[in-house]
Amino acid sequence: MSRVVLVTGACGGIGRALCKRFLDAGDTVLALDRDAAGVQQLAGDFGAARLEAFAADVSDQAAVTDAVARGVAARGPVDVAVANAGGALGTTLAHTDAASWRRDVELNLNGTYYTVEAVRASMIERRRGALVLIGSVNGLTALGHPAYSVAKAGLVSYTKALAMELGPHGIRANIVCPGTVKTPAWRMRVERHPKIFEELSKWYPLGDVATPEDIADAVQFLASPRARVITGVALPVDAGLMAGNRLMANELTLDPF
Repeated sequence: MSRVVLVTGACGGIGRALCKRFLDAGDTVLALDRDAAGVQQLAGDFGAARLEAFAADVSDQAAVTDAVARGVAARGPVDVAVANAGGALGTTLAHTDAASWRRDVELNLNGTYYTVEAVRASMIERRRGALVLIGSVNGLTALGHPAYSVAKAGLVSYTKALAMELGPHGIRANIVCPGTVKTPAWRMRVERHPKIFEELSKWYPLGDVATPEDIADAVQFLASPRARVITGVALPVDAGLMAGNRLMANELTLDPF
């Protein structure tokens, strides 16, 4: 059955993969991104037959509410909302100031709240819906970017609140927590350090890092009827990073795995 799927942060590497996955499954996508030119290019790349493009910054609640309302008017109520928009500024506490702290929290935490608020009442009224938030392993442990990490940790708690309170209305809420993902955002670092992914992979038990398509696969499953009794879950999609530190374990045991 074709559904209407809202995807925020649609122009990024993960966002594009999400749009493609849902379009390939026969769904209609409402694609939101603050990059007006980029989201129009997205519509051109994928075709406008089942994709509606809207320019909106998720940290602007009025803009998000308006964009979703226009999407609903054009395509019908939202069945699945994927709150994917996010980003990070301050890399360490020493490089974080009040302005960058506010921006990271507003974009990653409050922007997700604004996105959910734009669809929540309609889902309650229709007594069905799936919410999938995009978090990060940074929200599960300390890995730098403190304000971003605080916001992503808040999303884990928010997901559980959504699952608990909206479950009686037939609405599920889950959060996917990626580790390193090979997105275009890494392009500049790869240009400076061509072996960066090889160096990072030693920390991942599977010896690799995720692609945007890996994240999209997890999201699509959690949004599907196959996950009908899965709600309130924080799912790391991280090649085993959160399972444990193999290198540290080797030094502790003096017995290589």
